[in-house]
This record gives sequence, structure tokens and C-alpha cells, in this order.
Amino acid sequence: MAELITCTPRILPPGEVVAAADAAVRINPMNQPNLEAFAAMPGFALPDLARAAILVSKYWGLGGVKLTVAFLDNPSNELRSKILSHLNAWNKTANIEFVETAQVEDAQVRINRERTNDPMWAGFWSFLGTDILKFAGPNNQTMNLEAFTMHTPDSEFFRVVRHEAGHTLGFIHEHMRQELVNKIDREKAISHFGRLTGWTPEQVVQQVLTPLESSSLRGTAFADPNSIMAYHVPGSITIDGQPIIGGLDIDESDYNFAALIYPK
Repeated sequence: MAELITCTPRILPPGEVVAAADAAVRINPMNQPNLEAFAAMPGFALPDLARAAILVSKYWGLGGVKLTVAFLDNPSNELRSKILSHLNAWNKTANIEFVETAQVEDAQVRINRERTNDPMWAGFWSFLGTDILKFAGPNNQTMNLEAFTMHTPDSEFFRVVRHEAGHTLGFIHEHMRQELVNKIDREKAISHFGRLTGWTPEQVVQQVLTPLESSSLRGTAFADPNSIMAYHVPGSITIDGQPIIGGLDIDESDYNFAALIYPK
């Protein structure tokens, strides 16, 4: 498998983290972390406001989620339908619906396919869950599917579009759970992602090496290296030399988790 990452996570400006957390809790009070439970952990110190905000989940409400979708260019009807079908693959087990609207400016999910030379905004990504209501990229997008066309291999629609839909639903990167982070060599990762993405060591620590399991509203019992929300981590930067495979499609564990978060 090629040494690739599925998407480059969006990093919120430090000054916006608390506001984003406040909005997430207003939309879904269950996004609020149970800090008292964390306080019982050995060595835990009650975090300041900014740190506590990072622990806030970004899920939509238990009543399910119906999000409007618009495209910022003018793709063919065939391509629109294909992308929407993959966004909606999550509704196999969960109360989830993505619906296209002609009202581009008012759409909750705005998809950009235009190329950009700015690595910060290039490639494939989505803002996380409820953050899509507050933040957008330079083209006013909440999701980026750079250069996707009807000629893009079907495997990429399964691997990429479904992954980014997961982020829009509030699902974090599975490879950032403690069990999988423990497999990664810190110094090799800093060097690898620095070359691949231009991230600073601090950004690599934040985006790859800091476990995010505690920020989840709920989690599966074990980390799933084959989840659609896990991207490929090459064996060249793992401690045992074995890669974290990463998911090519929504798997059974993903579907079960979606049903738990957004029950039908």
C-alpha cells in the first residue's frame, strides 16, 4: 500500500477553540466531557478552559442528523449523485442523511473540488462535526475533495468520501487512539510528517502523537486499525515495523459505532 494519509486534519485557530466547544455543547449537551470522571485518573490535573475545550466532542444530537449539502463549483449531476451516495453510506445503520440543496451559501456542508497551491487547504479534509457551522476554508468549504471527478477510481470514493463524511459527523481519527498511538515511533513520526505535510514537531505531536480517545463521547472497546477513520501509517515509523493498515471502507465496527451515536 502506498504511504499516504487519507486527509489532513483542520487545526482550529487557538483563539477559536473555546467558542467552537461552546457551540458544540449548545447543539448537543452530551458533547460536554465529564471532567469529574477524568479527575479520578492518577496524575490528572483539572485543565484550564482552553484545554477543557479540546475534550469537548463535536457530535450532532441523538435525534439523528440531517445535513444540507452544496457544491462550490458546478459538477455534473452524475458526480453529485455519486458523492452524495457515499456520504449517505453511513445511514445503513444510523439516523443520518445528507441532502443536496441549491442554496449554496446556506448549506451546512459545502464541498470544494478546486485545486489549491496552499498545502494548508489542499487535498482531502473536513471540519469536525458541529465545527462546520462555524468554520470554513478559503473557498468557503467545510469539506475538500480536491480534483475528484467521475474519472477518480471508485476505491477513492469509498476510502476518501466516506472518511470525510465521518469527520463531518464528528468522528475523530481512529489511529489517534491510545492503543495505536503507542505503536508509533515519536522521532520517526515527527520527521516523516514534517516531510510529508510540512508540519512542525508541535503539530505532529498534536495531530498524530496525542491520543484523542478521551475526547470521544463514546468509544468502541478496542481501537480498530481497519476503521474507515484510521489512515495508513507506514511501518517505517512504527516501533515494531508493522504498518497501521487503515480502512478502505466503512467496516462493521464503524457501522456499530455510528448506530450508537445516531440511533435510528
